[in-house]
Amino acid sequence: MSMPPISLPTIRLKPKANARAIRHGAPWVYDNEIVTDRRTKALAPGSIARLADAENGFLALVAVNPNSRIFARVLDRDEEADIDRDWIAARIKAALAHRDHLYDAPFYRLAHAEADGLPGVVIDRFGDTAVLQPNAAWADARADLFVEALQSVTGVSNVLLNGSGRARSLEGLTDQSSLLAGSITAPIPVQMNGATYIADLMEGQKTGLFFDQRPNHAFAQRLAKGGEVLDVFSHVGGFALATLAGGAATAMSVDSSAAALDLATRGAHEMGASDRFETRKGDAFDVMSALFEEGRRFDVVICDPPAFAPSKPALEKGLRAYERVALMAAKLVREGGYLGLCSCSHAADLEKFRTACNRGIGRAARSAQLIHTGFAGADHPLMPQLAESGYLKALFYRMMP
Repeated sequence: MSMPPISLPTIRLKPKANARAIRHGAPWVYDNEIVTDRRTKALAPGSIARLADAENGFLALVAVNPNSRIFARVLDRDEEADIDRDWIAARIKAALAHRDHLYDAPFYRLAHAEADGLPGVVIDRFGDTAVLQPNAAWADARADLFVEALQSVTGVSNVLLNGSGRARSLEGLTDQSSLLAGSITAPIPVQMNGATYIADLMEGQKTGLFFDQRPNHAFAQRLAKGGEVLDVFSHVGGFALATLAGGAATAMSVDSSAAALDLATRGAHEMGASDRFETRKGDAFDVMSALFEEGRRFDVVICDPPAFAPSKPALEKGLRAYERVALMAAKLVREGGYLGLCSCSHAADLEKFRTACNRGIGRAARSAQLIHTGFAGADHPLMPQLAESGYLKALFYRMMP
């Protein structure tokens, strides 16, 4: 799949494009920064090219997609690099070394795209199984090389390609998932923070489980000891099962997906916590409204919704949705209790998200202390030159008596 560097095509930045940003580590080049002609537009999505500045000075080897707003993604700053199986394996090996320092068991995000030197590539590991999500054309075209590299470096037997997600559609890629190696016959139990989650890798959301919330689950455990917990937008049990493992008296999971709640119920059973766990299926806003009318109140309420602001055009609408979540959730927290509000929206930065949450709490006629700000775990590293790699925010408030 790779080509000798000497035979690679060259694409050039426009004279006013910021070549210095690329030299200083910026990973993306947008379509309006590239000199585009018939030749560059004809490059196959996923092909490798040399990126040069306006004076034709070499900047980096890049993966090209003329169909994407992100025209080029930086792969390597070595002009002689060969983007082959060994190159991919070396990046995975470096990523694995970091995770081996962090975790005793092989359940984590193994590769976090640009931050791990694999632009657009997400790999989650579930023991003997890896879920590959190639969100860039270059990686999608080399899925077979990723399988070989994953198996040689990690020893996994099973590799699933997950084709879902907005990022793939922006690259012009299909949304089909497929088993690339081995077999997956059933959902996989995952131990995390003392809780047992059941991850459905074939039919579940994203790659089957959200590893990114691990440290925020752990913080919530400390708040919930002996208390009653409400986990809204719970997916497969998220915060609810974590708090039960940490000593919560009871926990309720709310989600619109019956399948996700079934997996959460299975997880509670595996933990021996079925008698302390309940679920409620429905629209999160409708359920929160109903719980308020029923007079239900909780010691800890945590809301971890999907991305309400996945892009800049959706930002204002998304912030209003986060404000509404905060308003409704704050009303369900007992005095002196705790409220956790999360966002995985790239477009809503921490300041905007915090402002929306604060406004919602104020509209609920509640006063609160902001006691903790959480982010994704260390298996989701942030690339300093790419703000989008630090998407997850979690705000924890104490609701004042």
